[in-house]
Amino acid sequence: MSATVIESREWYMAAYAPEGIPTSDHLKIRCVSLALDAIPEQHVVLETLFVSVEPYLRGRMTGLEEGLYFAQFNLTEVVSAFGVGRVIMSKDSDYGEGDIVICPSTSFAEYCVVSSQILRKVEPNAGIPLPEYLGIPGLAAWVGIEVIAEPIKAGSNVFISAAASAVGIYAGQLAKLKGCRVVGSTGTDDKVKLIKEEFGYDDAFNYHKEKDFDAALTRIVYRYFPNGIDIYLDNVGGKMLEAVLNHVNKHAKVSLCGMISGYNKLWTEREGVRNLLNLIGKQVKMQGYMVDSYFDRFGVFAKEMESHLKEGKIVSKIKIVHGIENFLESLGSLFTSSNIGKVVIQVK
Repeated sequence: MSATVIESREWYMAAYAPEGIPTSDHLKIRCVSLALDAIPEQHVVLETLFVSVEPYLRGRMTGLEEGLYFAQFNLTEVVSAFGVGRVIMSKDSDYGEGDIVICPSTSFAEYCVVSSQILRKVEPNAGIPLPEYLGIPGLAAWVGIEVIAEPIKAGSNVFISAAASAVGIYAGQLAKLKGCRVVGSTGTDDKVKLIKEEFGYDDAFNYHKEKDFDAALTRIVYRYFPNGIDIYLDNVGGKMLEAVLNHVNKHAKVSLCGMISGYNKLWTEREGVRNLLNLIGKQVKMQGYMVDSYFDRFGVFAKEMESHLKEGKIVSKIKIVHGIENFLESLGSLFTSSNIGKVVIQVK
């Protein structure tokens, strides 16, 4: 590019939101100038193409150190997530102008400066749409099903909460590829229909219609799991986790991927789980995990998922929102029953 300075709009943390969904009081957009010829060595300037809007971002905006997820965003810091960008300036010989890369710390901005050490090149003509490379939900599903629940056996009984979420959609399909029976919970009748017809779930139920999750699991899940649940991928926590623990098998595995029921609440207001004694009696393995701890396996995951996508064994549901200015609204949509699958901001 001929210009040495470019203007970029970016979202930053203006104030913390300890509870509730963040608003324009907490997240604001500003315009900054980036000097292209002043970037450090081993860094590149990215023109942001796509950024993934993830529920875990909410946990970085509370201003509270609760041991959840990643460190808090600093006040005035630019908000970042997994993204795809085009290199427009490089001070690393391994990356040249025009390279398409995935970056785990892409700013919600039109342009950003990032370390080249965290990038991975992608082939734009590989037959996979670029938003598919925003692999945090897929990686979270893969870790929960294929790593935490290892060894997963054909015929295992798998239950997944938030089954129409980005993680839930991938997780259900991965479990089906392993020959498992899969049942999920989700928030609308349309989502129940969707995950059964498009994503291979054996059955599902709308938790909003259930007054008693324990009774719902007894009635619906046991049609397919007469011997109980072998693997539970938890995206919800609270009452749903408690209900599942009443129906797990001996030596069951519980992968704690997220607990979205408590993200917008102070920890003192979240629902506790009263039947943890079941973990002892049934010798259940329950493990929480952070996807950043498994980035060393990203290459293995990506190769496997690329193959599944090309062969049509895995399909995704991606909502593309155009324009960086729509980040705040897109983040809020994750905590409503209207959201299905993955939400991605298309910046360019």
